[in-house]
Amino acid sequence: MRGVHTSVTDIRRKVFTEVARLAYEGGDYAKKIEQLPFVILPGERASYRESIFLERAIIGERLRLAIGLPVRTAAESAPVSDGIEESVIAEKYYDPPLVNVIKFACHSCPEKRVLVTNGCQGCLAHPCTEVCPKDAIHIVGGKSLIDQEKCIRCGRCTDACPYHAIIRQERPCAAACGVNAISSDEYGRAEIDYNKCVSCGMCLVNCPFGAIADKGQIFQMIQAMKQGERVYAAVAPAFVGQFGPKVTPEKLRAAMKKLGFADVIEVAVGADLCATEEAIDFINNVPEKLPFMATSCCPAWSVMAKKLFPEYKECVSMALTPMVLTGRLIKMQHPNAKVVFVGPCAAKKLEASRRSVRSDIDFVLTFEEMMGVFQAKNIDLESIEAEKVLSEASEDGRNFAVSGGVAKAVVNCISNMYPGTEVKVASAQGLDECRKMMALAKAGKYNGYLLEGMACPGGCVAGAGTLQPIAKSTTAVGLYAKKAENKYCCETDYLKDLEKLEE
Repeated sequence: MRGVHTSVTDIRRKVFTEVARLAYEGGDYAKKIEQLPFVILPGERASYRESIFLERAIIGERLRLAIGLPVRTAAESAPVSDGIEESVIAEKYYDPPLVNVIKFACHSCPEKRVLVTNGCQGCLAHPCTEVCPKDAIHIVGGKSLIDQEKCIRCGRCTDACPYHAIIRQERPCAAACGVNAISSDEYGRAEIDYNKCVSCGMCLVNCPFGAIADKGQIFQMIQAMKQGERVYAAVAPAFVGQFGPKVTPEKLRAAMKKLGFADVIEVAVGADLCATEEAIDFINNVPEKLPFMATSCCPAWSVMAKKLFPEYKECVSMALTPMVLTGRLIKMQHPNAKVVFVGPCAAKKLEASRRSVRSDIDFVLTFEEMMGVFQAKNIDLESIEAEKVLSEASEDGRNFAVSGGVAKAVVNCISNMYPGTEVKVASAQGLDECRKMMALAKAGKYNGYLLEGMACPGGCVAGAGTLQPIAKSTTAVGLYAKKAENKYCCETDYLKDLEKLEE
């Protein structure tokens, strides 16, 4: 489903736009939010589900989540606006959990099953019955039939069928979850185990029923701007091309300043500092003090590694992430500033809420949420007059957004700072593959290695809050990176500030 614009995508983006418009217009928030489900889904007939009332109820929960309010069950009796007055603040706002299942939107998909489709030809060989280790398949009426009580879902019949008429089905949200955090409640609906969840957001963009959503801070960020705060936008390296092929970085900067941002800074500047710090840490610690070192910039990956492999938590780099370093850099130069991280990632919202980070990043918005803000203010991104170029980050820093980019940046730093040093690298994308990589590291297969983990398959360009297809974004980031004045992270002028930023 990634990269395909669907009705679920459309609804999600309409919600962000209306929440931004609500924040800008002000007035009676409680009254206005009650009207928004009718604005987003007008008329009397359902467009997507069996009932317009159900559709609007789901929209109501999406609106609440986008404002930072808790999701409710169908058993609760309260207006959509319940709690909205407490959320009208100019600072971070939402109570955990970040990622939520809207239960009455869930389709109660089966967890896992193997099915025979109409493509079965009832062939004479029937290899499916021959390979089944549990005698779960029999020929009934000339067609294969699977006894679900006996089936262990091994998939041997799927592989053996010459017509590909046997398929394996798995709940899409669970299949996308690399930490096995999604199971079923008593009604068969998706349920998230928050002891396992790392808030990567892959479930919410892979649910074809739009039943999973994360909480947002659009509402609170706009309140801060309306109150006259100097708000700076720190845009993640994956931003290139996200707002359309004709929206250059210079046009995006102009559009954000038109919204009222004091300025726009590339988080790739922080990536330069992060890679340099990790290069130094690797040389100082591997293999003498640590068997290997894992990158730290992806919060979902680093949290997963520490949760599942606690005995190796010291092997995950302690370097501050590019987001945090950029936030600190902005606040060092502008002490009273508010900083909004604009990026592709749901997990960054969780990272920004940590006690150690809370003062560095004031708000986190995804690219999708940011587009909602532009649309609420009717800003034409393509026709706006371009601002001056953003030119401080290196090529390697800008390439942090794509899988393999972080490790390459660190290796290039080591090559420049410690000539002749060879660094072996292993990388994984998607939490399932990341978990396998850590298991191999635990077994001693990656001693002396630098490990790069990316929670999203493809890297940050595939994050849950992105707007563009992954391949297209990867190309755009690479082309923009080549325009950088410096090639390597360790060539940044901000290295002189690194020690202060780490304090």
